[in-house]
Amino acid sequence: MRTLLHMTRFVGLAAVPLLAAACTQTASGPPPGMTAAQAAAYCSKLSWAYGEYVASGMGDSAGDNDDTDADINARLAIAQCHEGQTGAAIPVLQQELRRNKVPVPPV
Repeated sequence: MRTLLHMTRFVGLAAVPLLAAACTQTASGPPPGMTAAQAAAYCSKLSWAYGEYVASGMGDSAGDNDDTDADINARLAIAQCHEGQTGAAIPVLQQELRRNKVPVPPV
C-alpha cells in the first residue's frame, strides 16, 4: 500500500511539467479558429491600432488610475505578437483598446 502511494505521488509529479508545457504551447499559438498567419495579421492590426490611438494619446483613458500597468501589459502583448505568441497577445490588446474606448478592428 505504501509503495502504491509513493508511485502515485511520483506519477502525479511527473505529469506537472507535461501539463505546464501543454498550457504554454496552447496559449502561445494562434487563437482557436485562426491559422498562425491569420493570427499574426490580426495581432499586427491590433498592435497598430494600439500604437496609433492609445499610445499616441488619442484614446480615452480618462478616470483610469492604472495607465502604467495597462501600458506595460499592452507593450508586452505587442512583443508577444512579434514573437508569434498571438494566443496570449490578442485578448490583451483587445481589452486595452476597449478600455480606451477605441473600436476593436474586426478579425
